[in-house]
Amino acid sequence: MNQNIRNIAIIAHVDHGKTTLVDKLLKEGGVYRANQRVEERAMDSMDLEKEKGITIKAKNTSVHWQDKIVNIVDTPGHADFGGEVERALRMVDGVLLVVDAYDGPQAQTRFVLRKALTHGLKVVIVINKIDRENAEPAKMYDKVLELLMELNATEEQFDAPVVYGSGRDGYMMYHLGEAKTDMAPLFQTILDHVPPPFAKPSEPFHMLVSNIDWSDYVGRIAVGKILGGTANVGETVFVVRHEDGKRIRAKITKVFEFTGLGTRETETAVAGNIVGLSGFEDIDIGDTLTADEAGHALPFTQIDPPTLEMQFCVNDGPLVGREGKLVTSRQLRERLMRELKTNVSIKIEDTDKAGIFNVKARGAMQVAVLVETMRREGFELLVSRPTVIEKKGPDGERLEPYETVWIEVPDECVGAIMQNMANRKGRLTNMEKLPHTTMLEATITTRGLIGMEIDVVNATSGRGVLSHLFKEYGPYAGEVLTRVTGTIIATEAGITTGYALEMVQERGKLFVDPSEEVYEGMIVGENPRNEDIACNAVRAKQLTNFRSQGSGVATGLTPATKLSLERAIEYIAADELVEVTPKSLRLRKRILGNAARQKAVKNSK
Repeated sequence: MNQNIRNIAIIAHVDHGKTTLVDKLLKEGGVYRANQRVEERAMDSMDLEKEKGITIKAKNTSVHWQDKIVNIVDTPGHADFGGEVERALRMVDGVLLVVDAYDGPQAQTRFVLRKALTHGLKVVIVINKIDRENAEPAKMYDKVLELLMELNATEEQFDAPVVYGSGRDGYMMYHLGEAKTDMAPLFQTILDHVPPPFAKPSEPFHMLVSNIDWSDYVGRIAVGKILGGTANVGETVFVVRHEDGKRIRAKITKVFEFTGLGTRETETAVAGNIVGLSGFEDIDIGDTLTADEAGHALPFTQIDPPTLEMQFCVNDGPLVGREGKLVTSRQLRERLMRELKTNVSIKIEDTDKAGIFNVKARGAMQVAVLVETMRREGFELLVSRPTVIEKKGPDGERLEPYETVWIEVPDECVGAIMQNMANRKGRLTNMEKLPHTTMLEATITTRGLIGMEIDVVNATSGRGVLSHLFKEYGPYAGEVLTRVTGTIIATEAGITTGYALEMVQERGKLFVDPSEEVYEGMIVGENPRNEDIACNAVRAKQLTNFRSQGSGVATGLTPATKLSLERAIEYIAADELVEVTPKSLRLRKRILGNAARQKAVKNSK
């Protein structure tokens, strides 16, 4: 065991202050110079993470405190990125459980904590944001203990130490009411309570690849915790493939240690440390590296299976290639296969139709992040609505995934949300009154959950918060009504006019503004009734030599509703697609031609 190293992961629900807490640990650990500008939420390095305010990829950093190295893995707080969490837990010996002093343990806290307890990891409880208005740190600590009991924690895990404080303001304390000074109580608790990494320095080199990094200079970098021996530059090792058990000889060309926000090259890495190694042409998450030619493969945790699948298709719309350069089937397939190398929780399959690929994932948010990343890389593609992955039961019965959903809503909106949940075949299991809001807990099918977040946002004017967690596969629930509206479809291609849109607006809500380019089969609005209607959105006003009454008055158009990528994916129906390009999001029918579409509907009946 290496007494100078501690490996910990930080786990928490979305927005409980996990990444901000890491910032303060980095600052106190001397990562920043005295005069250096400190970047907020420095660990959220992806553009998407900064924009959305959430962690998407698990990332490593290292803090030096009192001659000890504390390796920290910052994990995502959203259930869709559970694959990242499970990988991170393979590298650590303890977890910091960060809980908001007002909100208490939430859905994602439960999910990651269950995984950590199963791995036998030590827990340090951090009650964060005690400076929040109406915060109840003591009560929330009791709730964490209740949760530990509920998740069958061992006696040792249940006796987890606790610190209270504010990551934002940079202080922690052992007991409420103590002086607010610095982060030392948290550092000391980590050193005292989290064990040094279990490793065997005297044995041959052995490491499980828990993550894959990429460098333009050295290519793929295998990241993991060294379980035995040392890793030296120039040393010959064997890669034991996770998929087929094949052994491939390779040479370590570079060794990287994590330090602060970056990495530094070193000649040797010791047992127990989390490091990056390069020199492997083809290496994947779950593979084993060993210096012993006969060395055994290390066990790799099975990751929860995907519950949703969607189609990624080549863009065949009339405006294809105007904004993106990557539009072919080959380019799309290569990019999806590249994603498989670093994202273990998605699966990609070819279909029998050219240019259409099935992508299976944990949730719509996970897919939306992939699509958003691709559009920023210059891709144009079409994405379908998510459908659930069903299974057959032991007696051949039809099973589908169910989720537990937690919705925090203002008191006056409870009735509307419960009605919406009933329409989606949700079953209320618990209801708790909070100081200003009500917390609803329910069991609902994954099918019923698709698009529900939009409804919660609309019904609560943006004040409702929804989180969910996969529960189990259960009996098929029958028809679920998730969208009660129809669409307004453009019949002509061209540039939209204010004159035409005023008439379209009388039929429903607009998705396009004047002077936008549309094409036949594109969705330009929403019909409040559950049926599709066709409209001409490009009609120009006929000019005559008579002046009409009211001419020259500004058109009374309501600004168009613009859906985000996640919202668009959840909004569309089975016969619709989202066209994604680097600059635009368009909703459209699968079959663009009006006559062909009517014929297809007739044939399906």
